[in-house]
Amino acid sequence: MANLPAAAPPTSHIGGRRLYLLFRIGGDRYALEARDILAVRPLVPFKAIPGAPAWVAGVFEHDGTPVPVVDVSALAGAGAAPRLTSTRLALARYNPDPGGPTQVLGLLLAGATETAHFDPSAFQPSGVHQEAARYLGPVISDALGMVQKVYVQDLLTDEARAMLFAPAGEGA
Repeated sequence: MANLPAAAPPTSHIGGRRLYLLFRIGGDRYALEARDILAVRPLVPFKAIPGAPAWVAGVFEHDGTPVPVVDVSALAGAGAAPRLTSTRLALARYNPDPGGPTQVLGLLLAGATETAHFDPSAFQPSGVHQEAARYLGPVISDALGMVQKVYVQDLLTDEARAMLFAPAGEGA
C-alpha cells in the first residue's frame, strides 16, 4: 500500500469553524473532518476479499495502488451501506500512529452528499462511551438534529489494521 505525505492540507475555515463531510448510518447523521479526506468519489467496483469480515467492502486500485475499503455502516453493525447514488467512496488519510506512514483508506459512506461547517469547540460529549465504537466522538445539533463526529484514525482496531495494511509481500 502506498504511503502519503504526513502533512494534511490546510482545513477550510470560516471564522474558527471547520468543514465536515456528512453521511448516514441508518437514520443517524455523522461527520468526518474534511481535512481527513483526500477525495470523495462515486462508487466504483471493488475486488472482493474472500473470508474477510462483512465490513470489508473490498479493494480497489487508486493511482496504481490497492486501497482497502471499509463499509462504515457495516462496521457500525447497521448492515451494508445501500448501493445508491448517494453512497460515496471517500478516500481518507489514515495514520493512527503519529509519526508513522499515512496511508489511503477507502470509506464506503451512505448518504454522503452534503458538507457543513461546525465550530469544533461546539461539539459536546455524547455521554456514552463504547470501546467497540471508539471511533465515535462528540455530538453537535443543527436545524436537522444531532450529528456525531467520527474519527478516521480510530476506525480500525489493531487487528483490523494489521489485516488491511499487511506489510509488503504479505497478505492476499
